[in-house]
Amino acid sequence: MINIKQLNTQDSQFWLQLDTLLAWDSVSDDQVFSVVNEVLNNVKRRGDVAVVEYTNKFDRLSVQSMAELEISRERLQQALERIPAEQRQALETAAGRVRAYAEHQTLESWSYTEADGTVLGQQVSAMDRVGLYVPGGKAAYPSSVLMNAIPAKVAGVPELIMVVPTPDGEVNDLVLAAAAISNVDRVFAIGGAQAVAALAYGTDTVPQVDKIVGPGNIYVATAKRMVFGVVGIDMIAGPSEICIVCDGKTDPDWIAMDLFSQAEHDEDAQSILVSPDVEFIENVKNSINKLVQEMPRAEIIKTSLNNRGVLITAKDMDDAIVVANYIAPEHLELSMDDAEDRAKQIRHAGAIFMGRYTAEALGDYCAGPNHVLPTSRTARFSSPLGVYDFQKRSSLINCSADGASELGKTASTLAHGEGLTAHARSAEYRIKD
Repeated sequence: MINIKQLNTQDSQFWLQLDTLLAWDSVSDDQVFSVVNEVLNNVKRRGDVAVVEYTNKFDRLSVQSMAELEISRERLQQALERIPAEQRQALETAAGRVRAYAEHQTLESWSYTEADGTVLGQQVSAMDRVGLYVPGGKAAYPSSVLMNAIPAKVAGVPELIMVVPTPDGEVNDLVLAAAAISNVDRVFAIGGAQAVAALAYGTDTVPQVDKIVGPGNIYVATAKRMVFGVVGIDMIAGPSEICIVCDGKTDPDWIAMDLFSQAEHDEDAQSILVSPDVEFIENVKNSINKLVQEMPRAEIIKTSLNNRGVLITAKDMDDAIVVANYIAPEHLELSMDDAEDRAKQIRHAGAIFMGRYTAEALGDYCAGPNHVLPTSRTARFSSPLGVYDFQKRSSLINCSADGASELGKTASTLAHGEGLTAHARSAEYRIKD
């Protein structure tokens, strides 16, 4: 029996209770921090040797050199040819849709010329090299390869380095096949904090990257946090989450399974339903307890829903939208007839799934938009991973003689006001007599 919590927006303690449920402490404990710090420093100092040592220790391998840990392009292609035809078709279909969506996100350079001939603009360029972390072993996610690698390639990144742990030597063909389809340039069978360190600092074998993207465990997340500044990172992701706003007219079994789709990730995942229909919420609750019995990951789902799940009764649909905006969920399903209109009222969400037929799971795999999304209410100030995350913008300024003379007067005044004489004189030299 799942005893999922129930709240009502009309209760005086509602917002306090909601805050308590939403709270997520992603700060690493001292032990994790200490381990990761040692690994980072060791790899920074000893390079390949340290990476090999840690890989043998943590992944229970017995390799002698990094050469044994690099997975060749030929091996990626072999994996692509080895997987069942149905899986290959699914990967290629998903990849095509992710690529088509990403191609709409590309930024263009631009400029304009002022009356005096001064040219101002913006130059867009791709990063030189990006690192992609992919979980490995039995917990393998080929969809993560597609979602992280394809936007980078569409952005124009010339070299993409993928790292994937292979505990006990277990290599997942689907992950390698996804790397082949996504045109990943090099792949190394390494994981954990040591892989993040190798990408961030570079070794004799693993080239240093400009940015590291991709999900991982607490050690990987902590390592990414600690190397930020040396390299860029995508985000520090918390547990997966879904918020469903429903008018009460969708099949309760559908909604229950949509809630399961996040709860089955892990015990810390969060599933939330908001509806003004009290009877519908009760029906969903019944569906939850009925359907969970047939789920292979039933125990994980039960723990997730008991600990962090919640069914919220709203006053009306406007009230439900207010709650959804406050939650700022990673995934937001608007399961209702007027979903597109309601979506215009949403200010904070990683991805918005509109209508009764748009299951969040479609976004995870093949709809097209990226499934790397802000969690833990960070959708209030951040966005899904996209092509723009692999591109940089440089400002362009080309002053004509007349432009430099006029701008110099303004710059000189402001520079003197800040007490920066060299700045002022540098500008003054260009002022015409």
